[in-house]
Amino acid sequence: MLDNLIKIIREKKKSNIDKSYTKQLISSGLEKCIDKLQEEFDELKYALNNDKSNVIHETADVIYHLLVSLEVADIKFEDVLIELEKRKKKSGIEEKNSR
Repeated sequence: MLDNLIKIIREKKKSNIDKSYTKQLISSGLEKCIDKLQEEFDELKYALNNDKSNVIHETADVIYHLLVSLEVADIKFEDVLIELEKRKKKSGIEEKNSR
């Protein structure tokens, strides 16, 4: 599922800005993407603390905006997955202490 979403985001980079929210977001630049990601995270935080009925919707928004922000920053999500795979080999405490 995430792989498919990443492909769609990458394809939207080539689409018409008037017909694609993703293209508009990408074209707005990294700072705007980060601001939107923060806004969506704040909404998720509120939902988790107050309105559980909206948690799934807000979580989806955060994931989407995170992937768009990474793409705009030219960070490949595949590299994030590689990092997570490496971390499986040691405990979270070990990993934190190694930084």
